[in-house]
Amino acid sequence: MEKVKGLVCSKCGKKVGEEVMYHCPDCGIEGTLDVIYNIDLVKKELTKEHLKENEDKNIWRYFPIIPLESREGITPLQIGGTPLYKANRLEKLLNIKNVYVKDEGRNPTASFKDRATAIGVAKAIELKKDIMCAASTGNAASSLSGFAACMGIKNYIFVPKNIPEAKLTQLLVFGSEVILVDGDYDVAFGFCLEAVNHFGWYNRSCAINPYLAVGKKTAAFEICEQLNFKVPDKVIMSVGDGCSISSVWKGFKEFYELGLIDRLPTMVSVQAEGANPVNRAYRNGIRVFNYIPPVTIADSISVGIPRNGYKALNALEESNGIAIDVSDEEILSAITSLARQTGVFGEPAGVTSFAGLKKLVELDQIREDETVVVVVSGSGLKDIKSAQQAVNKPELIKPDMNKLIEYLKYLS
Repeated sequence: MEKVKGLVCSKCGKKVGEEVMYHCPDCGIEGTLDVIYNIDLVKKELTKEHLKENEDKNIWRYFPIIPLESREGITPLQIGGTPLYKANRLEKLLNIKNVYVKDEGRNPTASFKDRATAIGVAKAIELKKDIMCAASTGNAASSLSGFAACMGIKNYIFVPKNIPEAKLTQLLVFGSEVILVDGDYDVAFGFCLEAVNHFGWYNRSCAINPYLAVGKKTAAFEICEQLNFKVPDKVIMSVGDGCSISSVWKGFKEFYELGLIDRLPTMVSVQAEGANPVNRAYRNGIRVFNYIPPVTIADSISVGIPRNGYKALNALEESNGIAIDVSDEEILSAITSLARQTGVFGEPAGVTSFAGLKKLVELDQIREDETVVVVVSGSGLKDIKSAQQAVNKPELIKPDMNKLIEYLKYLS
């Protein structure tokens, strides 16, 4: 492919050709790969003028820097083009002049994962792969399930036993073959890898497949365009495996290389206190991820071993990033706080980023004049049971006006 130079290992830096399907031949599964481009060639096709004239309102407007030969496998679903809201009420609450919320719950299956899946499905079709699979805590699973249904691709989904009911239901409705694994995400991930090696299925996992990360970087492109190519000071993201934050960072770097922006943001990694391997490694200045069983309400980022950990560390180190942990209590509080200040209802993992922003403000690590973007990675409708823990249920009253007046006094 002329626009692609090859792939590079995130761990050792070795460059390999496109014939390598998944990871670095020297580093094995830890050596996740990044796609590198012929920037001089891309520059001719991806300019501000081209973007202004482009009528696509989805990730495909960035096709010149997406590693596909043709548009044959592009799904008709609307991927990307998600809104970036200026959160005026949050600005007053937090005393920051410019706070923006990127609502990824507006994607087809209601999560950030759809950007990655769109590329994975298109690549599978390009490579003439008949069967896809994924291991997921829920969102990547429902994303592949929906997109595979749209494009008629048979798929197997490996999920941990504690998958939220709403996410499991999505898979069954879309018609996927669900493999409910007796174990957590890390167990399901390992089992899925065994199946890939045994059956030769095409792996949708961002932790393995280098092309999936390409989809997620488009969020950075959109943020730049939506802010009229003015780069935010900080981009705050929830982190699990590490693919999302590293991909968004890659997107900003590519726009910088293309001359479309003149500086780069600081990336902020927010993890749950009970599942924080990336943040622990970054704070300790090490590139080793010691397994501790993850315990958090935020199922989508409940990870013990981050499969894109080296990429995430690279993003934090290169951007002079910040790593901050939040408790499950802070995550639950963020669900209602974000919803009531912005109208955006996020799932626990989705609002972990916002919980991180609140904590950074408390610690005086955000200046009043900074521009901050908070990425909310998934809809709250994905995990209603968790949201219910953050609210009080209404009392049942009889349809009697006196009872209503009495109840209104109680509420006030």
